[in-house]
Amino acid sequence: MGSRTRRFIATIGVLLFLTFWVWGAVSINDVLPNIWWLDLIFFAVAGIGWGVPLIPLLRWAEREPTPKA
Repeated sequence: MGSRTRRFIATIGVLLFLTFWVWGAVSINDVLPNIWWLDLIFFAVAGIGWGVPLIPLLRWAEREPTPKA
């Protein structure tokens, strides 16, 4: 698979993942008590935490293609 194809697949994957991540964060926030400092902590963690699950996908997308024999 070429690098352009892998990057395109990774782009679609990131967009889908972030859509569900934001939906999940907002849904979880609706269940939490309405306290400003709890919102601050929750959204800080949710805002930073989205990158960690995407690391393997991004590494795969940037990997050099294997040479064909």
